[in-house]
Amino acid sequence: MLEQNRPYSRVEIDRVFDRVKAAMHVTAAVSGKSKGLSQAHYYDAYTGKELLGGDAYDYEHIRSSEEIHTRYKSILTDEQIALVVNCVENVAVTLTAIIKSKGKKKTEDWLRNNDNIVTHGIDLKLALTNLKKADDGIERIVKWF
Repeated sequence: MLEQNRPYSRVEIDRVFDRVKAAMHVTAAVSGKSKGLSQAHYYDAYTGKELLGGDAYDYEHIRSSEEIHTRYKSILTDEQIALVVNCVENVAVTLTAIIKSKGKKKTEDWLRNNDNIVTHGIDLKLALTNLKKADDGIERIVKWF
């Protein structure tokens, strides 16, 4: 029986997140090399702009791990939640400034603030598309369990 009131913990989530980030970096390094670059090559999940190794970017969960834990802790183990949180559709690369601005806010709430759109050059259509993909990926993994 799962403890429905168990506290949020990132231990298992971070263990899986580290593996996912490493795999994403390998893919980005190959992408960069295929473009004749010596750096990793990404596209920002919210702006669509190219990001190269050395730029101020980081990996993030489009739907926060805490939000997913809260939603599914009554039906999934921490190990299962870690896999849901870190599904390929929910892990993205974006500028560090965007991650800091977003903080713990739900993505759609953060996107409702026009100042965030303007300040960070957000491509709203792209951001909403990636949010939908994250939600679909999360649901796909949850159904798998």
